[in-house]
Amino acid sequence: MKWLILILGIASNASASVLVKMAMMPPRKFPSLSEPMAALSNWPFWLGLGLYGAAFLLYAAALARLPLNVAHPVLTGGAVATVALCSVLILREPFYWTTAAGIVLVIAGVALITARVV
Repeated sequence: MKWLILILGIASNASASVLVKMAMMPPRKFPSLSEPMAALSNWPFWLGLGLYGAAFLLYAAALARLPLNVAHPVLTGGAVATVALCSVLILREPFYWTTAAGIVLVIAGVALITARVV
């Protein structure tokens, strides 16, 4: 159950990041004093905000079940790697070999940090 909570937290955090990025891309506008109503119709922003809230609650639930030195690196490292992949797959951002190397190093680092604890 504790690992499911972490996986859901990673998915929620990464999805929120992608949605907020989408909310800031044209034709959407946010925020704007000249068009305050446009902010209300920017559904990716509000969904992303809600998912950030869900990610925080899942992080708190993970902390109740796992040590901080496990829950935090797994959730944040997992979110970093997931966002890097989603930015390529969903947003069509460029993917460089350094990005792939960074993802591998993040995963290796998190595995090393949590190896003796889990």
